[in-house]
Amino acid sequence: MISYQVTNPATGEVESTYATASDAEIHQALEGAHAAWKSWRTVAPEERAALLTRVADLHHQRREELADIIVREMGKPKAQALGELSVVVDIYRYYADNGPAWLAPEAITTAGATAQVRKQGLGVLLGIMPWNFPYYQVARFAAPNLLNGNTILLKHAPQCPESAQAIEQIFRDAGAAQGLYTNIFASNEQVSELIEDPRVLGVSLTGSERAGAAVAEQAGRHLKKVVLELGGSDPFLVLADADLEQAVTHAIQGRFGNCGQACNAAKRIIVEDAVYDAFLAAFEQGIQSIKVGNPMADDTVMGPMSSEQALRNLDGQVQDAISQGARLVTGGKRLDQPGAWYAPTLLVDVTPDMRIFHEELFGPVAVVYRASDLEEAIALANDSQYGLGAVIQTTDPVRAQALADRLEVGMVHINEPPGSEAELPFGGVKRSGFGRELGRAGMDEFVNRQMVKVARPG
Repeated sequence: MISYQVTNPATGEVESTYATASDAEIHQALEGAHAAWKSWRTVAPEERAALLTRVADLHHQRREELADIIVREMGKPKAQALGELSVVVDIYRYYADNGPAWLAPEAITTAGATAQVRKQGLGVLLGIMPWNFPYYQVARFAAPNLLNGNTILLKHAPQCPESAQAIEQIFRDAGAAQGLYTNIFASNEQVSELIEDPRVLGVSLTGSERAGAAVAEQAGRHLKKVVLELGGSDPFLVLADADLEQAVTHAIQGRFGNCGQACNAAKRIIVEDAVYDAFLAAFEQGIQSIKVGNPMADDTVMGPMSSEQALRNLDGQVQDAISQGARLVTGGKRLDQPGAWYAPTLLVDVTPDMRIFHEELFGPVAVVYRASDLEEAIALANDSQYGLGAVIQTTDPVRAQALADRLEVGMVHINEPPGSEAELPFGGVKRSGFGRELGRAGMDEFVNRQMVKVARPG
């Protein structure tokens, strides 16, 4: 049984617990969402947009208290929590400002008739969200889909019950009708039953490959549309002509932000041989200077990992690699204090016969690979079961755009750390999932593109 509780990773103490919903409560939530959809689908897009604007305003007004919640839930430093909320506000406002125009009917030229395509919401959608960005992950799913005319059932991560409730309260306070957005403290069994129910028309999951495969299998069995944003082991390519100071700064930001717990973090640093030694020395120095400490402090760069179990999993991967010959440059151990604290870590000499060459490292561990030349760098970058994003560091951005075509990923950032913006589509290929969120693409996943044709008289 899933346990919804806040366990502060900075101390290891359980601060609050919440009961899993009963079957009757889940049934009531689904009925409410389905009933709300019948009226919400008839509301003008401009009115839906007005709701999203109010939701954005409330996230902004309550940003301090909202940030404090996730500091306690999953250990994100306060400054980064506030940064996450800024992106959330941008997302709701972006869809409020742009979405109604994207829902306008599209005319089609056809002989002897007039025709158009109308975009309509499908119905009730189920969102299954992770703990690493508790507000952002919800916003990028909820904002476009509510604007489309869908209604939302939101099952958040078990360690984020208070932020989950805070989001639902924001929607209520913004004037959302009952059933429009409903938080559910559901068990895995109840999620399975929801996916089976014909009133649920689509599922969006951000999480692990294992969870994604299970949800996709069941959704496929019941002919439900799915969007999956899963793991990543994103390459960060440092070319021989790169600005090394910039590359090191971006690599530290891209690998150790959010304590390294991001699907699109720069997890594999691939450096051309000509600049490998210089980069590695500067990167090591930068890692050792990372301020690890109280997540409420303004100058903290890295707080604790999200949980004790997450720390143990990560340390197991690190120790396994070291036992097989990987060289530990710095870190590689938990810090001697209560809570889930792990030292910023750097490994080199990782080879394909080691687990971590193929696995995702979800925590503050960077692996640097030496590439003899550009061709080997590209080969290393693509030698992964994942394909979420990549970074290219070079002083020749025109060449970098050509190189981007050779990378088997959904997103490429050139001369900047990996990130996310409301207007840019987010998603990957291979085992990183399928479908897109954010940008205009985020409006197009869960809609019915209804064609209407009218024959001309005579």
